[in-house]
Amino acid sequence: MDLDPGLAALRPLGGFFVLRTAPGTAAAGAAPWRLPALADGYAGAAPDVHRDPVASRVAAVGQRLRTREVRVAASIAQQGLAARLWSAALGCAVLYGRLPDLDPRLLRWDVLAIAPDDLWLTELRPLPGDAAALTGTVLHGHLEPLAATLRARYGVAAGLLWGNAGSALAATARELGRWARVHGRTDVAARTRVLTGELFDHPLLSATGVRTGTAFRRRSCCLYYRVPGGGLCGDCCLTRPPRSSPGAASG
Repeated sequence: MDLDPGLAALRPLGGFFVLRTAPGTAAAGAAPWRLPALADGYAGAAPDVHRDPVASRVAAVGQRLRTREVRVAASIAQQGLAARLWSAALGCAVLYGRLPDLDPRLLRWDVLAIAPDDLWLTELRPLPGDAAALTGTVLHGHLEPLAATLRARYGVAAGLLWGNAGSALAATARELGRWARVHGRTDVAARTRVLTGELFDHPLLSATGVRTGTAFRRRSCCLYYRVPGGGLCGDCCLTRPPRSSPGAASG
């Protein structure tokens, strides 16, 4: 099935899967075109909350969660973006059999908005809907440069960031599987299982946790327990929040 201009097949999956699209030619004053591209945040420059979407998002998440620990805010911000990217990409791959090119230069990011109003794709370029394209588009195109940026700027451990990426992928697959069961779409369920398994075979994801069916137990902690009023996530490697040396779980 060809990708339609509005990626309408994603809408029944829920807002977290929806990817807004904008015209291929920038209309004068069109709101999405005034937003920064994700590529602007991967450039490696010093963080500037006024021009850099990654720095802006980390600051916004920290304020929203009322945490002064920038490492915690960076982790939660990265996991949220990873989940959005996996959801839109895997959702398209299983429903259309095609993938929109999510090149960071094509994706505009409203860092103050929540799904589905946070991401805008400014040009629709179809790619194959296979694991190789998903790996190249999401893993190498976004999550690797994003991880490098967050490690360099905020000192977030690589193991934590890849654990976030694995956790986000597993959660996306579970939600797609649940939707497929409810709607009798055995084809979607089967394709989700195959693609997710192939993605988790990648060296960057294979060691992030243990998969048992659709369940996932990660080998790292996202540090959400350090947020005021926070706790442990359902797939956390910890059984209780640490009382001392909390940073030990971040790797």
